[in-house]
Amino acid sequence: MLQNALTHQQFAVTAELAPPKGWDFSHQIQVAKTLQRQVHGINVTDMQSACLKASSLGLCIALKQAGLEPILQITGRDRNRMGIVSDLLSAAAFGIDTVLCLTGDHPKVGDHPGAKPVYDLDSVGILQAVRQMEEGRDCGGSPLSGTPPTFFKGAVVTPVYEPLALQILKLRQKVDAGAQFIQTQCVFQTDQLTRLLDAMDKARITVPVMAGVLPLKSAGMARYMNEKVPGVTVPADQLQRLEEAAQEGRRTGVKGLAQRLGIQMAAELIAQIRDAGLCAGVHVMAVGAEEQVPKILALAGL
Repeated sequence: MLQNALTHQQFAVTAELAPPKGWDFSHQIQVAKTLQRQVHGINVTDMQSACLKASSLGLCIALKQAGLEPILQITGRDRNRMGIVSDLLSAAAFGIDTVLCLTGDHPKVGDHPGAKPVYDLDSVGILQAVRQMEEGRDCGGSPLSGTPPTFFKGAVVTPVYEPLALQILKLRQKVDAGAQFIQTQCVFQTDQLTRLLDAMDKARITVPVMAGVLPLKSAGMARYMNEKVPGVTVPADQLQRLEEAAQEGRRTGVKGLAQRLGIQMAAELIAQIRDAGLCAGVHVMAVGAEEQVPKILALAGL
């Protein structure tokens, strides 16, 4: 579905969904069904921020069986090349054909800092392994049985990064390794996105780009992201607006004003990106507030 939208130059929309820290997928499936008519795929995180949860593959299978369109995230942090290829073969067996390849956050930033990272393959290595599978070989060059799987392959890029030239260099490696679409780390204003797109233009990197959009819940969340999340910068004026909304809420006794503003700002950004034709689509990362995604998309006119 995502591949079809991007191929036909529709404005593509995906939403992020995290598996639970448990085994019951019922809530995630319920949320995904509310998104079904508004998105071209549900992007399932793979222990995002190195926090232990059920696997991306497990939830992707459950979503596929419920008639939804999952996008498998797979990182090199927790598996060697054999584990990665094994999971990808299993994904193909269940009809999961879109994959986002990532290196993965180091365990030291997550809830199990003593866990040993693997990093046998980084994002480029995973993309290369997928391409080998599509040619009918495993990562060691041995033939796969049956028809080779086919995946629509994605990778990520961080627009707010210095020097940006390093991100462009890595992005070139990802595209050369087979990436067919690119998803950005979250941006909060179009300037952050156009800077990346201009650099991609100069480097003649032409794959479709989906802008990451994150609805902020509070000024505290914005400050945390500025201080703790590499590659993310919430502009000072947006932080001030969130603080003022919180103050207004305390003064009037109305709860949730800052979160409402965050939803509005995310919707405004999506509309700006679409109306200006800046990139091929958006990826909405609601981080625990996935129920708000339909409202965000509706406010954006999608």
